[in-house]
Amino acid sequence: EVQLQAFGGGLVQPGGSLRLSCAASGFTFNDYAIGWFRQAPGKEREGVSCISTLGGRTYYADSVKGRFTISRDNAKNTVYLQMNSLSPEDTAVYFCATIDRLRVGARICIPGDYWGQGTLVTVSS
Repeated sequence: EVQLQAFGGGLVQPGGSLRLSCAASGFTFNDYAIGWFRQAPGKEREGVSCISTLGGRTYYADSVKGRFTISRDNAKNTVYLQMNSLSPEDTAVYFCATIDRLRVGARICIPGDYWGQGTLVTVSS
């Protein structure tokens, strides 16, 4: 059974940091690019960051560039999202997903079929 489990969300003050993790099982992890997406209340889902199979290529949304860092540990079947300098605008449910198409130069990161359950990040004082 394919599973993606996102965890690490929580309540953090503006300017603070969180690290999200996405643990995968049930498929050949190294064969898939993985991405993080988020959805805030009343807003459409937004692609946040994506990483290629070996980690050599990364994509970031303009809204998080310079503040968020995506990484992966293929030995642990896990992708991480380090989030720094958080602002209330980052408040959302964050999901990880397999990526169907990643073209960093064209700023394309299209999710595939497998999604995690989401973890809530709340940035508030």
